[in-house]
Amino acid sequence: MTKPESKKGSAAAIDAPGRCGSAAAASANEQVNGAVEPGCPEPSPPVRARVMKQTSRESLHRRNTECEVYDDGTNTFFWRAHTVTVLFILTCALVYVTLLEETPQDTAYNTKRGIVASILVFLCFGVTQAKDGPFTRPHPAYWRFWLCVTVVYELFLIFILFQTVHDGRQFMKYIDPKLGVPLPERDYGGNCLIYDPGNSTDPFHNIWDKMDGFVPAHFLGWYIKTLMIRDWWMCMIISVMFEFLEYSLEHQLPNFSECWWDHWIMDVLVCNSLGIYCGMKTLAWLSMKPYQWQGLWNIPTYKGKIKRIAFQFTPYSWVKFEWKPASNLRRWLAVLGIIFMFLLAELNTFYLKFVLWMPPEHYLVLLRLVFFVNVGGVAMREIYDFMDHPKFHKKLGQQAWLVSTITVTEFLIVVKYDPNTIMLPIPFFITQCWLLGIFLIFIWTLWRFFIRDITLRYKETRRRKQEAPAADRDCSQGNGSTAPSGRSKLNGSSDALRHRKV
Repeated sequence: MTKPESKKGSAAAIDAPGRCGSAAAASANEQVNGAVEPGCPEPSPPVRARVMKQTSRESLHRRNTECEVYDDGTNTFFWRAHTVTVLFILTCALVYVTLLEETPQDTAYNTKRGIVASILVFLCFGVTQAKDGPFTRPHPAYWRFWLCVTVVYELFLIFILFQTVHDGRQFMKYIDPKLGVPLPERDYGGNCLIYDPGNSTDPFHNIWDKMDGFVPAHFLGWYIKTLMIRDWWMCMIISVMFEFLEYSLEHQLPNFSECWWDHWIMDVLVCNSLGIYCGMKTLAWLSMKPYQWQGLWNIPTYKGKIKRIAFQFTPYSWVKFEWKPASNLRRWLAVLGIIFMFLLAELNTFYLKFVLWMPPEHYLVLLRLVFFVNVGGVAMREIYDFMDHPKFHKKLGQQAWLVSTITVTEFLIVVKYDPNTIMLPIPFFITQCWLLGIFLIFIWTLWRFFIRDITLRYKETRRRKQEAPAADRDCSQGNGSTAPSGRSKLNGSSDALRHRKV
């Protein structure tokens, strides 16, 4: 929860007695206490109105983006870290393996077991000792666990990157003996007739052939992505842009070759749009839900206890993301970077399984998606905090940093393992379309954040120059005494004349 900024502003003005603070501090002090510090000039009405407007806008922004949370502060057994308990159990397990268990005479098995044990020890350390992130439900240890998994996955990718292409592909056999064999990619193109009159038994067979397990995966994936991004237009842009990427890269991967209605009707309009719609409805419910947390043993009824256990798997509090990409150049470039990294991570899913010879339905592909589901939400929250509150978040969050590193490392593996596929020449008309799009984005950026601002500043300067002489005339005419005439300027005032006569 955020602290009221108006109180902090008034405190800053009160704690400086005998000094004239800024106009904003004096105005805030006047709003709270009803008087300005003695000896300080009263702020002008435009300055006071501007400060009041800014204060109300900031408070309204906080009310719109962050919910109110009530927590009785009950520290239960479940909530504590139990570092000593975890250390004792881990030590007992290592003592048992060392003294009581006979080591098998199998080098490959012992190597695998040693690597898994090393990873488990690191996970135990991270779950109990790692730095907490922005999420606390269902338990901070859950998110610390995924932070450590992120580190392990990045180290695995670095190991694969430093192998030869043959050794890297054959190393996958240690994970699953069925891997390490080239697999043919399924072509989703071919006959694109929605109604096939040549097939009298099932004329809609083309539609049923496309109804595989990836249809619900599309829906579920975009539902979760909407919960991560929390913005309708960004989700729709990423959804449409990825279909354009599939059109542009189908000469490299046969998996991208799909029928037009598969691209735009099944993917964009049905699966993606439905997932985004359900995600936005969930976001609306989460933003309106009251966040009143009470200790489990403080709830008298069993129904209340069950409801409390269920709500433990919902967020502790809720922040509405307001990206505002056109507000300034920094946010605009950050939003472009987020969209680019999202699209790159999506492409890595297809290219990695292509260069490492993994079938689309393999459990490693599914585990990677589950991994990004758990770490993506934390990364997006850290990126948003870094953009929206730079005074409190002076550096990029740890999970966001790791996810960005993983995305780049995956792309480097793709480039190293199959450069021929990546370097296949893009058709000329597709290159023209992408260059035109990049040029339009550059022109709009130049106009919005440079030319438009210069024009507005020039118009504001001209307006002030035109209003200044009129304000001077109004001031001279509105005073109780008119401006001295030419004769009085030469001869002086009447009092001065009488003084000279005396």
